Amino acid sequence: MSLTAGIVGLPNVGKSTLFNAITKAGALAANYPFATIDPNVGVVEVPDARLDKLTELVEPKKTVPTAFEFTDIAGIVKGASKGEGLGNKFLSHIREVDAICQVVRCFEDENITHVSGSVNPIDDIEVINLELILADMESVDKRLLRVGKMAKQKDKEALIEEPILVKLKDALEKEKPARSVDLSEDELKVVKGLHLLTIKPMLYVANVSEDEVADAANNKYVQQVREFAAAEGAQVITICAKIEEEISELDDEEKTMFLEELGIEESGLDQLIRASYDLLGLATYFTAGVQEVRAWTFRKGMKAPACAGVIHSDFERGFIRAETVAYEDLVEAGSMAAAKEAGKVRLEGKEYVVQDGDVMLFRFNV
Repeated sequence: MSLTAGIVGLPNVGKSTLFNAITKAGALAANYPFATIDPNVGVVEVPDARLDKLTELVEPKKTVPTAFEFTDIAGIVKGASKGEGLGNKFLSHIREVDAICQVVRCFEDENITHVSGSVNPIDDIEVINLELILADMESVDKRLLRVGKMAKQKDKEALIEEPILVKLKDALEKEKPARSVDLSEDELKVVKGLHLLTIKPMLYVANVSEDEVADAANNKYVQQVREFAAAEGAQVITICAKIEEEISELDDEEKTMFLEELGIEESGLDQLIRASYDLLGLATYFTAGVQEVRAWTFRKGMKAPACAGVIHSDFERGFIRAETVAYEDLVEAGSMAAAKEAGKVRLEGKEYVVQDGDVMLFRFNV
């Protein structure tokens, strides 16, 4: 399932440093705007302790985690919606991602220039968000002009679409993102083709200094970002991109020791990956056999045949049933055989809504 989160922010807030840490891809990180001109795309494993436990139980020949895609998008500047900087190009890259991770600078460093001359995370957020809103306003206005003419001619689809566009226009004019508008599933389908930037879910990433990472809650800038995010129902992850880049070069044992020394229970990247995964409404089911234990990504709410199709289209086309056991029940039983004896393995049909953590064996015939 190919879904991606785009890393955005003003120049020099730590986007490319963070991307390096996530993917170890070595994207250019430099102390000047537009060091990243073309988007960098990297795939990262989704950390999941359940996969390790299943591997212990089953002892397969190989273990395959599920993955998630991040895109590092070059810095946006004020006026991007009007083509300032490399605005139009960057905005088109944001249109192609499914969710947005906005990196916000929450540290002082006289050696790293700030595009506006001073550190002010709320100003930074408002610059980014306003540029996205202005770009969406342009898209909605263009569409509304066309749909309005068709509505006057009593076109059925236009009559449905016009009031939806008016709702979006009203929100955008008040500098509110499209995602703040209460739209039904059917209404969302109608506006899907507009590829609105502000309809995408947003996660704020507060980038702090090395000295403050263990006590980031007391950072005044982080507190400001949390208050802003809470007002729009968004989540905030606090990281130190520089430290995360260093951690990414360590093996698991060294990483654990390093985190302990810093007084951190879990790396910011692991939190970011999971939060981005959850932001898109994604979940994980597992297949577990002696050949392979594997994690698979699916959208919450998907039924068993569609989840089978994540593995192969033939599995969905010829779906018969799915032998299913909850991860917790399997671990408690100690083995699949014991779980069956305990009556914990269920036979689920085409209408079963797959749950996060289900361990599944699909039966199919084509």
